[in-house]
Amino acid sequence: MPFAAEGDDGSHDIAHILRVFKNAMRIQTEEGGDAMILAAAVLLHDCVSVEKNSPLRSQASRLAAEKASQILTDLGWSTADVEAVAHAILTHSFSANIAPETLEAKILQDADRLDAIGMVGAARCFYIAGRMASSLYDPIDPLAKQRPLDDKSYAIDHFEVKLFKLADGFQTATGRTLAAERHQRLMAIRDMFMDEI
Repeated sequence: MPFAAEGDDGSHDIAHILRVFKNAMRIQTEEGGDAMILAAAVLLHDCVSVEKNSPLRSQASRLAAEKASQILTDLGWSTADVEAVAHAILTHSFSANIAPETLEAKILQDADRLDAIGMVGAARCFYIAGRMASSLYDPIDPLAKQRPLDDKSYAIDHFEVKLFKLADGFQTATGRTLAAERHQRLMAIRDMFMDEI
């Protein structure tokens, strides 16, 4: 099966897909679900690359679902299986804000979000900030006590704007357990970062 991570974004590359695959299979082992549908959804969930600062960002999962549907249709997959994979891809994205309805979609969303928190999540956050030409933090008010949070300008603001909120939205029991561990790591990273500045 072709799988894809378009573009040159090192936070959404083949290594990301492999981490999400590992997370998804770990969750699926505990929660069940159709492994074939899940594997296809994982391998194709980022098959369309849309930069974080693009006006099309909220459409990235829809575009990927459409492309994945065409790929799987061309490979002879049944309509029902194509639709199951497309639903999982469509609903995995935080920016799409569409609730997953199937177990496979819930597992993909959890597996992808696990890669956004913890040590890897922090590394990806700072990597993306560099790609977007953002600063690490506001030297006058790093914790945004006297200013609005601005994660387009400051990487560390993204922890509060998005990353710290992710652990509360996990769909599966296994995902929630894994997320709680990574959330604690993410908080420790932020605290150590603040201690050093």
